[in-house]
Amino acid sequence: MNNSYRMVVGVDGSEGGQRALRWAVREAAGRGGTVHAVTAYTFDALDASDIRGPDAHRSSVEEVLAEQVAHAVADCPGATVTTQVSFGTAPDVLVDAARRADLLVIGSHGHGRLFHAVLGSVAEACTRAAPCPVVVVPVPHTEKAPDDSQPSGIPSAIL
Repeated sequence: MNNSYRMVVGVDGSEGGQRALRWAVREAAGRGGTVHAVTAYTFDALDASDIRGPDAHRSSVEEVLAEQVAHAVADCPGATVTTQVSFGTAPDVLVDAARRADLLVIGSHGHGRLFHAVLGSVAEACTRAAPCPVVVVPVPHTEKAPDDSQPSGIPSAIL
């Protein structure tokens, strides 16, 4: 058991974030470590007509994070997961949280051909600035048509 092994995982409400969280929870359960699920938010990205204010928005973000954590630990009920919701950009918040971590785990949206588009802007920024190793959980591989030039079985994020 290694309770001191700590993984920080970025959770943003997306399928990619959920995949990263599930991966981190399973990995921590196998290592006997802990997961710190982190969500970053900004208020300026909201629709100007949203009059709830920053506190109500933070509460909504906390609820989404709690739901995703509950879903991820359903298969690993003994997993230790803590949460953090912080105001700021995702790369800044995640890199700061990773200063006290052994591993940073983030999801990739995997769209497009350019590195930035394949990896995702948050993943790219985190891999450049993180003070610890970074795992980018890729999108699931889908079967390609036989005439596709991509070799079978290799995720597109690798190419």
